[in-house]
Amino acid sequence: MAKSKAEQAYDILKARIMDGTYGPGYRLVIDQLGREHGISSVPWRESLRRLEAEGWVDIVPNVGALVKTFDTDTWKRTIRLLARLEGLATALSAEKLTAEDLEHARALNRNMREALSDFDTARFGALNRQFHEFLCSRSEDERLEGLVDAEWTRMDIIRRSAFWYAPGRAVASIAEHDALLDLIESGADAEAIETAAKQHEINTLEAVLAHDAAQAAQNATV
Repeated sequence: MAKSKAEQAYDILKARIMDGTYGPGYRLVIDQLGREHGISSVPWRESLRRLEAEGWVDIVPNVGALVKTFDTDTWKRTIRLLARLEGLATALSAEKLTAEDLEHARALNRNMREALSDFDTARFGALNRQFHEFLCSRSEDERLEGLVDAEWTRMDIIRRSAFWYAPGRAVASIAEHDALLDLIESGADAEAIETAAKQHEINTLEAVLAHDAAQAAQNATV
C-alpha cells in the first residue's frame, strides 16, 4: 500500500534526524522542505506534530520547528527507560536464544573488545548497540522491540550532540556482557536475567554521574 504524503514527510524527517543531517537545534522550515520534496505544507505540519509527540522535535512559538537538543537530564531519563525496556525484552528473549545465537553475541562482544583496543569508539558504540538489540530480538513482541530500538536511536543522537565518558566504564561493560551471557546460558530464571540486563544500563548511568560529580568537585577547587 502506498504511503500517504504525511507518512512520506515523516519518514524523510525522521531519517535525516537519525543520520545527523538535521542535527540538534536545526530549524525545519516547511516552505523549504516543500520545495525540496514536492510535498505540500499540510503533510509537513502533520509529520512535525508527530515528531514533537515522539520527542524528536520542539515546536517553538514565533520560531518554528527545531530538532530537539538533548541535555544531560534527557540522557538520564533515556537510559533509565532503556534499562527497563531492555531488561524486559532480554528476559523474554533469553529462553529462545540458541547456542548459535549466544556464540554470535559473544563474537560481537569480542569485536567490541578489539574496537576498544584500537581506540575505535564509533565501532565500539555500533557493536554495543548491535549486542543489546540482538539479545532483545527474540522477545516475540514487536512493539517492545520497536521501543528498544527507538530509545537506542535517541541515545545515539544524544551521544552525537554531547559526549559522556566515565573512565573504565567501557571495559566494565564488556565484562558485564559476558556475565549476562553466562547467566542466560546457565538457564537462569527470567527475573534474574531482567534484573541483570537492567542493572547493566544503570551501572553506566551511575558511572557517568559519579565521574561528572568528581570532575565538578575538582573544578571547584581549582
